[in-house]
Amino acid sequence: MANGMSNNAFTHDVSTHDSEYVFIVKSLFYPTITVVFLLLCLWLGQRTLIGVDFLIVGMAFVGVAEFLEVSDVLRAESWQRKLVCLVSIATRWIGIGLGMAIVLYLSGLNAVLHDAVITFWFASTPFILWCGAIGVRHLLLHMGLKHRQPRRAVVVGETEAGFLLSTMLRNEPLLGIKSLGVFTDRSIHGDEAQLLPQAQRVLGQLDDVAQFVREQNIQVVYITLPMSRAPRVMQLLDALNDTIASVYFVPNFIPLPHLQARFDVVHGIPLIAVCETPFYGVRGLVKRCMDVIIATSAVIILSPLFVCIAIGVKLSSKGPAVYKQRRYGLDGREIMIYKFRSMSVSEDGASSYTQVTRGDNRVTRFGALLRRTSCDELPQFFNVLDGTMSVVGPRPHAIAVNEHYRSLIPSYMIRHKIKPGITGWAQVNGFRGGDDLPSMTKRIECDLFYLANWSLALDVRILLQTFSLVWMDRRAY
Repeated sequence: MANGMSNNAFTHDVSTHDSEYVFIVKSLFYPTITVVFLLLCLWLGQRTLIGVDFLIVGMAFVGVAEFLEVSDVLRAESWQRKLVCLVSIATRWIGIGLGMAIVLYLSGLNAVLHDAVITFWFASTPFILWCGAIGVRHLLLHMGLKHRQPRRAVVVGETEAGFLLSTMLRNEPLLGIKSLGVFTDRSIHGDEAQLLPQAQRVLGQLDDVAQFVREQNIQVVYITLPMSRAPRVMQLLDALNDTIASVYFVPNFIPLPHLQARFDVVHGIPLIAVCETPFYGVRGLVKRCMDVIIATSAVIILSPLFVCIAIGVKLSSKGPAVYKQRRYGLDGREIMIYKFRSMSVSEDGASSYTQVTRGDNRVTRFGALLRRTSCDELPQFFNVLDGTMSVVGPRPHAIAVNEHYRSLIPSYMIRHKIKPGITGWAQVNGFRGGDDLPSMTKRIECDLFYLANWSLALDVRILLQTFSLVWMDRRAY
């Protein structure tokens, strides 16, 4: 599988498992620090608060609270992940800043946009938030939360979900929960408990859970058994009614491939989304704002290059500089994508499509240069602006290719739950081309991984990897 295929994109919402200190920090840290830093900048700049400053304070607090993820103080990330987090914060902050600038401009207060203090505050805030999120974790640990008496917990069920939960509890001291081990519904050997770390040690069978919880003062019980064991789960719940432990049922999503799982409520009825787009609510707005900002900037900055490429295409061969091809877009709807023509023959992609191969005589000499540097894809920034594509997402396949592979590769069509992209997770992991079943299967696996694990940080990572690959990708032809 592609490099980096791991569950590294989790949401960081506040939880009832958080202590009151962690709950407050995760909920209010980013907006509070943003406002406090602004007030500090005004004070250091010897500025008194005026009406427009109160407006900026209010917009900054609401914008950060709404569009920045809650401060994730629980996980000790690698420095690579921390740098990706910094880019994510900066990208979202730029979007918030553009929104505030528009409001100020429409209010006739655009003079404040040239204020040196406000400019310094805006430029420095992402770095301050990033450093603060790193520092506050260490502060919480050294304030004694790490050494507070943890809540005692057990996991019921030797499942992959149970293993991941036990591992997470062991590695996250700020949660304040200590897993003593696992109860199983199978027969166990006498010395088995000594072969595993404490959090995964087998403590007994299902019939032993209630007594162990009472005798060992267990405060939290996690049930990870599959619903196929429903009768035994109900018996266990009846037995646990005689204890004061908090009981959680952990849905086992792991056997279900390529999902975008989340919880929802419709008129009080709880739902679990098993296959859904990740771009719901604010996420969709953030993704769209990022697309518009990047695509607009690219079109403006690269416009001279667009003209030069168009002239080069026209001079190198007969035909239009830009051609259109039918592809599948969001929800499987047909869209037209734009590309600089790199071949002497163009197919519409609906009735037939022949994958380009190395040394393909249909590719013009100038077209080969365009394909090698991916410049033939540049007109798709206009697709992004018109809303049919995204900057990052699964590459759109020709309709004929979709119809060929949808019955050969399981879950193939799920990739159309999101907009197709100019670049994607498959491309940065080396699965750019190849019109054979093994290659296409790998590309689809990457696309579905992206669907299940989307985050703004993952988008930023893909963009950075794309820039580094454009000039070094030997697979391009």
